Amino acid sequence: MHSVEETIGTTEAAQIPKQRGEQLLDSAVRYAEERHWDVFPGTWLEAVDGEERCSCGVALCATPGAHPARPDWATQATGSAVAARRLWGKHPRASILMPTGRTFDALDVPESAGFLALARMERMELTLGPVTCTPDRRMLFFVLPGAGAKVPDLVRKLGWAPSGIDLVARGEGHYVAAPPTRVGGRGAVQWARRPTPANRWLPDAEELISPLAYACGREAAAARTRHA
Repeated sequence: MHSVEETIGTTEAAQIPKQRGEQLLDSAVRYAEERHWDVFPGTWLEAVDGEERCSCGVALCATPGAHPARPDWATQATGSAVAARRLWGKHPRASILMPTGRTFDALDVPESAGFLALARMERMELTLGPVTCTPDRRMLFFVLPGAGAKVPDLVRKLGWAPSGIDLVARGEGHYVAAPPTRVGGRGAVQWARRPTPANRWLPDAEELISPLAYACGREAAAARTRHA
């Protein structure tokens, strides 16, 4: 996995700094401006009694500093760089969240299966979109919208039961956290494959589903063997 944070338009990667407001604002604006991705500010991390807590105030928050701050987040999301600058100007430490089902969907798999699939995709010379790695050891492959509706049938056609493998399609009504968002003390969301001009056009889920389902199926079979 890449140990560096890579952002749009940069040729050299920089070490991940502490989550500074100006870096979050700059990244959010560039996602909207350069990729036309909708973005919205989520919760953020606050120092409370020497510990980092989520701004939502829930002591045992499942995703501290990386979930929507308000129930109407879907209507708050914007693809305007000007609006993004205004939103993060008000809340400079807010996480960067992006709704799926609009300009992209995301295929969400375990990190180990994701890297196995990524290696196969590269050997097959498949066209890839951006890919993120999350601190909870997940990988998200960005694909064209509509994946949520078609993935279960695609998985079945490949001979897998959708409920039997850990492959989730995030579409309308869902969201993903974007780099450099940090999730509590677990670390930051990073790019495994950063957004570049070369991957501006996203693949269809159908193009990636075979290596992803195969890798997830292998992982599920290995888990069953371990617990047998």
